[in-house]
Amino acid sequence: MRKVLITGANKGLGFELAKYLLQQGYFVYMGCRNAVTGQRSVDTLQAEGLVHCELIEIDVSDQTSVTRAAEAYGRKENVLDILINNAGILGRRQDPSQPLNVADVRHVFETNFFGAIMTTEAFLPFLEQSKLAVIENITSDLASLTKHQDENWILYKAKSISYGPSKTALNAYTVALAFQYKDKGFKINCVTPGWTSTDFNGHSGGKSAAENCINLAKYAMLDENGPTGQYFGEAGAMPW
Repeated sequence: MRKVLITGANKGLGFELAKYLLQQGYFVYMGCRNAVTGQRSVDTLQAEGLVHCELIEIDVSDQTSVTRAAEAYGRKENVLDILINNAGILGRRQDPSQPLNVADVRHVFETNFFGAIMTTEAFLPFLEQSKLAVIENITSDLASLTKHQDENWILYKAKSISYGPSKTALNAYTVALAFQYKDKGFKINCVTPGWTSTDFNGHSGGKSAAENCINLAKYAMLDENGPTGQYFGEAGAMPW
C-alpha cells in the first residue's frame, strides 16, 4: 500500500483529495496545522470506512513544526511514496485604499513557496526510499505568466503581487527539483485544480472540491512512464 502525505488536508481540496486516494487504496497521512480539526477530519473519513488514514500535525510555514512532523512520520514509516504540497493561503485581498506591501508578500510566500520547500526537504529522505517517488505541488492558474498577458483570459484582471507570484515561484521550484531528481526516477509536477468553490475563495464559484480533486489525484498516481517537471491543469499541459 503506497503511502501519501497531503498538507492542508483537513478541508476543501486537501480533504477531498485524501478521501479520493483512500478510495483508490492508498494510505493517507493527513497533514494539518490544527491537530483538533485535523483529527476531526480523520475521524470523519474513518467513520465512512476509509480507515487507512492518520493525522500528521504540521504547520508548513514553521520550520520547527515541519521538522517535528518529519520526526513523527519517521516513528511510523521508513518510506513515503507521494508528497502533495497542498497547503496554501490567499493572503490579504487587494484593496485600492491599502495596496499590498512587502509584508503581505512575505506572509503568503512563507506558506505557499517556502513552506512547500521546507516540507519537501524534510520528507525527501523518506521519498528517496520509495521505488517510485512522486511530488505534486498544488499551484494555480494564476501562476501562468503567459495567461496573464491574454486580455481575453477570464482571470486577466486577477493580478496581485502576492498570491499569483507565490505560485509562479512554486512552479519554478518544481522545474528545478524535477531536473535534480530526474535520474532517480522521481515524478515531480505542479498541478492546478482550476476554479474550485471552497472556503479558500469564499465559495465564489467553479466546480466542487470533490470534482476538481480527481485531476489532482491523476498526477499523484503516476507510474514510471509518467511526466515530470511539467505544469498541468484540467485540460492537460498549461502554458508557463
